[in-house]
Amino acid sequence: MHSTLYSKHEKHFQAFLCLILFLVMLVTVYPMWYSFINSLDSAKDIAQNGYTPLFIRDFTFESWATVLNDPEIIRAFLTTLGRTVAVTILQTLITAMFAYGFSRPNLRARRIYSTLGFLSMYLNGGVIAYFILFNTMGLYDNFLVYIIPCLFGGFYNVIIYNANFKSIPESLFESAKMDGASEVRIFFQIVMPLSRPVITALGIFTAVGMWNDYTQTLYYTRSSELQTLSYYTLSLSKSAQSAANLASTMTGTSASSVITAMADASSNYKTIELACMVISAIPLIVMYPFAQKYFEKGVMVGSVKG
Repeated sequence: MHSTLYSKHEKHFQAFLCLILFLVMLVTVYPMWYSFINSLDSAKDIAQNGYTPLFIRDFTFESWATVLNDPEIIRAFLTTLGRTVAVTILQTLITAMFAYGFSRPNLRARRIYSTLGFLSMYLNGGVIAYFILFNTMGLYDNFLVYIIPCLFGGFYNVIIYNANFKSIPESLFESAKMDGASEVRIFFQIVMPLSRPVITALGIFTAVGMWNDYTQTLYYTRSSELQTLSYYTLSLSKSAQSAANLASTMTGTSASSVITAMADASSNYKTIELACMVISAIPLIVMYPFAQKYFEKGVMVGSVKG
């Protein structure tokens, strides 16, 4: 009796959880679907009838063609791709090496390193200090401003790596040292393969952060050749709105009327902006399923063990 009753309650609870997860998935997926269908709708239709909520009303590929044929957008895409790949690989390697040294029991002055690391999590010099530093180092308006300041992933990542490295049996390290293995060989042939889930999980976080970041472009570059895809999308929206506001001031009409008048062609800044957003999200969407199993394991290992 109790078993049957508990089973019914459990089924109801499972159904409730499925409903909640479905709503969460809907809230997560719908913005991407909304952007996708409106990027394929004509700007004229959007200006006259508003954004379409579910299905395309007036299909056109003009906005996507405009985006894919724009050399500035292609350059921004390649800049973002190069930056993301370089930073993800280098930051993961350097942070993991630091964390490995930090996790070893024979490390001297561990308390000093811990204090400096925790302070760095809460205190920083701010944008002006970074600007002066990067300008002095010759990194301002240089592609290396995307790479060098991001080589270390922060002490929070060190803590996660540290918890994972300490979960590796000490006997493996002792056996390797007895066989004459150096610390470098131990790190690359034992620690790295056994830490693949955590490394992949943090690598995903790093890649997503680098791909979506536009602040470094905004603060530390001025050349159009160094702008990232996120910054280009932002500037596209801002420049079009500023042009509409300026035109409305000169003509005495409202900005919305000017924007509507701009929609005579099959694509304008509205649909182009949405197309940019969708295109910029595609690489991350494609990458995630291949790394999902490592991502789930890495989050669990890094948060539970240690």
